[in-house]
Amino acid sequence: MPRFSARPRLYWTLQIGGWTTFAVFGGAQAAIFGKFAPIVVPIEAIVGGVLLLGSHLLRLYVRRHGWTRLPLLSLLPRLFMANLLVAVGSQAVIGLLVSGLLAALHSPEYGKGFPWLQYVGYAANSFFIMWLWSAAYFSLHYFDNLRQAEVDKWKLTAAVRDAEMRTLKAQINPHFLFNGLNNIRALVLENPARAREMMTHLSDLLRYSLQLNTREQVPLARELETVTHYLTLESLQLEERLHYTFDVDPATLATQLPPMTLQLLVENAIKHGITPRPGGGAVHVSAQLEGHGQVLITVRNPGRYQPDPTAPDHTGIGLPNAHERLQLLFGPSASLRVGNDAHLPDTVTAELRLPLGAMGREGRQAGQNGHAELAEASLPQ
Repeated sequence: MPRFSARPRLYWTLQIGGWTTFAVFGGAQAAIFGKFAPIVVPIEAIVGGVLLLGSHLLRLYVRRHGWTRLPLLSLLPRLFMANLLVAVGSQAVIGLLVSGLLAALHSPEYGKGFPWLQYVGYAANSFFIMWLWSAAYFSLHYFDNLRQAEVDKWKLTAAVRDAEMRTLKAQINPHFLFNGLNNIRALVLENPARAREMMTHLSDLLRYSLQLNTREQVPLARELETVTHYLTLESLQLEERLHYTFDVDPATLATQLPPMTLQLLVENAIKHGITPRPGGGAVHVSAQLEGHGQVLITVRNPGRYQPDPTAPDHTGIGLPNAHERLQLLFGPSASLRVGNDAHLPDTVTAELRLPLGAMGREGRQAGQNGHAELAEASLPQ
């Protein structure tokens, strides 16, 4: 049913209106074929009421077991059995209620024996009607999901554009650029080869950030390349105060995620966990397979997670936006959590859970290119 505040009201309006129409149509048929009598009115009311109850119970079962998300080939056999059970069960209840009504009214029809063949026809008719009800119900859900997907698409587009601005204004911020350029300038005369290498890291990092408007998702391998560029440049500024390690399962490299998400977590780790400490510390990045087709990406850094709600950046750089993009892209199968590590003292852990996606051409290429770099980056820096 459509997603708005009056959704339950609409459902019951359609239910009561539809089954009342069905009961009235049954009475009209009796009148057309010359079989109308006053007893037809309560009988048709019983028929409409029982079928309304049966269809409502079916709806409750469908919602509880998530049938609206099933593919058609999986849904049809389930609906066949469910509609058959509702049709047969409703006719059994109708038969009992009508027999009781006839007995109470001392109708001459009572006591003539149970009309089995007649009720088989009624059950077949109810089975057909329940298929019409199911078609209407699932069609409404289908068009509702299409509309919601369109809304999510626009929300995702807006979130991606917002992420681009956050990236340009914050994640690749002027302070970081000025530090990087000044450090590279100092290397030009002292170590020209090292200076050229740092310029390559900086240009690759900037190119990646400027290309975000063409991507909603990137392979983890590509994101790790960017993180490596970023950490290499930060090590120029922090020198011996920054150490970092990678522990990445190659099977996770094709996993898709919103661009700059992992880089955001690493930057937060350095900003809040390494820079404020005179002795610096270590950042550990891990990506491992979990059960149920999920990938767990963790970023650990020293410190305590104690966000100040009054501070303008208390949630970190872009964390709310990253969380929104994850929900729009992957729904409940993805999550992002930042907090104090439950097992390691004085450690903050950011956990990013993602569904394990299929490896496309870009993912394969990025994964192949990333193996050698990750093997080198896995050593402490």
